[in-house]
Amino acid sequence: MNTLYPLKFKPIFKDKIWGGQRIRTLLGMDFDPLPNCGEAWLISSYPGNISVVENGFLAGNNLNELIEIYMDDLLGEKVFEKHKTTFPLLIKFIDAEQWLSLQVHPDDALARKYKHPNGKTEMWYVLHSEPGAELISGFSRNSNSQEYMKMLEEKRIAEILNYEPTAKGDVFYMPAGRIHSLGPGNLVAEIQQTSDLTYRIYDWDRVDEQGKGRPLHLNKAMEAINFQVEEAYKTHYSSRQNHPVELVATPYFTANFMEITTPVAKDLSLLDSFVVYLCTEGSGELTSQAGALQVHAGEALLIPAGLDAIGWKPVGKMVLLEVYIP
Repeated sequence: MNTLYPLKFKPIFKDKIWGGQRIRTLLGMDFDPLPNCGEAWLISSYPGNISVVENGFLAGNNLNELIEIYMDDLLGEKVFEKHKTTFPLLIKFIDAEQWLSLQVHPDDALARKYKHPNGKTEMWYVLHSEPGAELISGFSRNSNSQEYMKMLEEKRIAEILNYEPTAKGDVFYMPAGRIHSLGPGNLVAEIQQTSDLTYRIYDWDRVDEQGKGRPLHLNKAMEAINFQVEEAYKTHYSSRQNHPVELVATPYFTANFMEITTPVAKDLSLLDSFVVYLCTEGSGELTSQAGALQVHAGEALLIPAGLDAIGWKPVGKMVLLEVYIP
């Protein structure tokens, strides 16, 4: 069997009612013939949206086929044992030209109650923020189901929501159960469990070309929402050049921030997991036993678990998100 190597995949583009043009204008990704692009799925094994390899001798094969062939050599022994032939993460960009719906995602237990394999915990990293851009994360004060429903019915829900201004480099962890929405002017990278389960609460009274609103899921959302306020919703971190800085550590994934200005060698042998690198800024060269690969902003790479060592050679400054399964 031929040796595995760092894998690039063809993006899967999603036309959304709230989507814009930044995935093209800021990241250089061509989503024609779509009029706009709300999401670009970079690495996915979600049914009906399975990523296809675009580099090397495996080009044309999809991610699920690779898992079936390479198993723990691709995923890592512990990851394969737990997740079998499902890739456990979905990596995407989201571009909001309008507010996304006010929404919440279920945890694993609630998702399985409704016959889905797992829930959806996620993280947002802000790549670009227009002046005045913001998002919603959680409540501004402790609430309960009665107050929440009253405010929703009276269209005063904004009064108890927590609004956060956004800036490039901001990180927001969105565990299952946290009410949230992304506001206009934001381009973010999303790291999430493999799921597309969204319980839509409010869609700002918007309608499509046929005058129809999108369906809401108020009863399931009520089951999912955590009404407790948090002390802080934004993740605070400080960059250390040429060293990984932990952003989020969950049972589902660990995500690190890396700002690289000089060559960096990475020993991955102790992780027992694949690693995803998402380049959010700059460009450079990835080296491994399989050779060298050029990487640019907007690209995601899947490093198979069987590759124990890699190196990064930036051109100037390069910013990466490093993601793996703990």
